[in-house]
Amino acid sequence: MQAIDAAIEVDALTMRYGDRLIQRDLSFTVARGDIFIIMGGSGCGKSTLLRHLIGLQEPAAGRVRFAGRDLWHSDEATRNAIQRRCGVLFQSGALWSSLTLIENIMLPMKRIGGFDDALARELAEVKLALVGLAGFAEFYPSEISGGMKKRAALARAMALDPDILFFDEPSAGLDPLSSAHLDELILELRASLGATIVVVTHELPSIFAIGNNAVFLDADSRTMIATGDPKILAESGPDTVRAFLSRGKTT
Repeated sequence: MQAIDAAIEVDALTMRYGDRLIQRDLSFTVARGDIFIIMGGSGCGKSTLLRHLIGLQEPAAGRVRFAGRDLWHSDEATRNAIQRRCGVLFQSGALWSSLTLIENIMLPMKRIGGFDDALARELAEVKLALVGLAGFAEFYPSEISGGMKKRAALARAMALDPDILFFDEPSAGLDPLSSAHLDELILELRASLGATIVVVTHELPSIFAIGNNAVFLDADSRTMIATGDPKILAESGPDTVRAFLSRGKTT
């Protein structure tokens, strides 16, 4: 059997808030080039898991490895180097309202990447064009639609050319058409950039449209109960997972 070229390895991860257990014994692998879905019902810990993966919350137990390097058991320089390879799209978009779209994208380029103004602006314009926002550089977030804000936030997540992109509920608050367009954009970016993408979502159309691998977090047992291609899990996964993935279907 051919070994998996792993971008992220999660090994026996346990998450807690104080004495409250969120999830335990999570072990899965995100392969390079995956669009990996973190799925499960409300309150199961999907966004909490994302926070553990991007270095915002330390696990109670277990390990998270990026290309074999341990995120939480490394020195600060190594951890910073790992995080430098990652881009994050938060659920709210988290754009700075007082900055134009191009200024939002230039910010990490200047503060983290050390680029001068001219180079940062040139590269930011490329990122805006990649997400279909050429011509909107000088607009403020308040002047554009919700779907456009998500695309602008995606452009900022790509500012430093990360190997891995993390999206927290990217379709939240979008109408079905805007959500479908965002799914198409995610697929196009994976194809053109070769990035590995990890997505937290409970939206079935998105799960089936973009996901080729997934983990299902169960709120009742407080652990993962399935991992694999969502399309396969919908047919042959555990009962709880098949029920989740068949919501809204009629016989």
